Amino acid sequence: MNERHILVLPDRDCAEEVAREAVDRFGLPEEPQLVRDALAGEDDAEDAQWLVVVEDPQERLEAASLDELAAEYDGWLEAP
Repeated sequence: MNERHILVLPDRDCAEEVAREAVDRFGLPEEPQLVRDALAGEDDAEDAQWLVVVEDPQERLEAASLDELAAEYDGWLEAP
């Protein structure tokens, strides 16, 4: 089974920083994928959240640790 964690961040800069920090903090083999998530009905880039998609094939990452990392950048871990 391949576990996938989604961290939601307020902007691209925060998402990029969280992706880099996740690699360092959790020893990830590769940087997580970044995805722009436009809010419903909004076309303006200012009204977008950014998702950091962390693949966890060995299911070794703790949700609480990921949520704590996201919270440091005003984000959160999306509930499964």
